[in-house]
Amino acid sequence: MDITGTQFANGRSGRVQLTTMGTLRDDGTAYIIKYTEEQDPPTEPVNVTVRIQKDGSAVEMTRSGAFDSCLMIEKSKRNLCHYNTPFGSILMGVYGRESEIVRSEASGRFTFRYDIDVNGSLASKNTVDMKFRVKRKSESKENKGEI
Repeated sequence: MDITGTQFANGRSGRVQLTTMGTLRDDGTAYIIKYTEEQDPPTEPVNVTVRIQKDGSAVEMTRSGAFDSCLMIEKSKRNLCHYNTPFGSILMGVYGRESEIVRSEASGRFTFRYDIDVNGSLASKNTVDMKFRVKRKSESKENKGEI
C-alpha cells in the first residue's frame, strides 16, 4: 500500500510518503484499512485504522501509539477533533471537502481532502491518497485481505 499525504499551509506545501503492508476489510457499509507506521527509535510504532464509508460521506482516521488521535472527516461538515502531540493535545476543526473511492477486486485507491483549522483560523489544506493492491493467494499463505 502506498500512502501520500500532502499539506498546503502558509503558501508552502509538504508531502509525506509511506509504503507499508496492511489489511483491508469490507464490513458492508465501509472499507476498513489497518496498518502500522514505524517510527524512529525510541518512539513506539503507531497503529492506524482508517474507516471509509462506501458512499464517500465520511472517513474516520484513528491513530494509537505514543500520541493518540482521531480525525472525523465528513463531507461538507466541520468536526472538532483532538490531536495529541509531544507537547500536549490540540483541539482542531476538521472540514471535509471531498472523497473518492475507486475499487476493483485486485486494487484500489481512496483519496480524501480536508481542511484543518485551529482556533477558527485555517491552518492547512490536506489530501490523503491511499493506493493499494490486494495480495494474491500465492503471495500470502492465508488470504486475509492483506494489501
